[in-house]
Amino acid sequence: MPTIDRLHQLEQALQECQALALAGQFAASTMHEINGPLEAISNLNYLVRTNSDDGEQVRNYSGLLDEQLIVLTSISHQTLSFYHSKDTLEPIQIAPLAEAALRIHRNKILAKEIRLLKKLPGDVTVESYPGAMLQVFSNLIGNALEALPVKGTLQIRARSIDGEAHILFADNGHGIPAAIRRRIFEPFFSTKKEHGTGLGLAITKEIVERHRGKIRSRTSTRTGRNGTAFRISLPIRAQSAAAAK
Repeated sequence: MPTIDRLHQLEQALQECQALALAGQFAASTMHEINGPLEAISNLNYLVRTNSDDGEQVRNYSGLLDEQLIVLTSISHQTLSFYHSKDTLEPIQIAPLAEAALRIHRNKILAKEIRLLKKLPGDVTVESYPGAMLQVFSNLIGNALEALPVKGTLQIRARSIDGEAHILFADNGHGIPAAIRRRIFEPFFSTKKEHGTGLGLAITKEIVERHRGKIRSRTSTRTGRNGTAFRISLPIRAQSAAAAK
């Protein structure tokens, strides 16, 4: 039997592997995002060169080039904001973080024709380790997509109440059976057999608690009311808390 220390080492190693895998997925989704602007820039550059005698057209194409460069700069800044600092809590908006997590799972969302219902106000902000919280959001979205049928519905909502940000991830999938509901946050507990490590929700809970937050679940397998919801509560950033008083 493995010792407790050995189990802890395995858990840490698997957590690091999951973080690396997420970084790879995020990089792939970011490359997909920048491919469009890069292709547009290449085409516009060709048009500028082939119409160099037409000053008006060149000015129009140059304006369009500037717009695409602004898009690339925005994508770059957003990506760096999630990964440039691992050890410092910093204010981060929930809306772009949720959108980044959705981009990671873009292919599965499209393949299953998932209906997305989002309510993500731009003023909901928390003190966060951005890369870690991106991992939380990605884990919860990934779990929902596993449970959802084709053309199922995924809801993501955020709001601020009494000094806390509340983020809800809800799906109308098959729900979690009553017999295992108490165990879903246990390390190495998985219902995915050979396809799961059993660490996704355990890591999610650990990261949320490291942010001085809480995570709760609600689920039903009852036909017509089936589905699962996870609600995260996190302290909002200090500036917002002061302004709210």
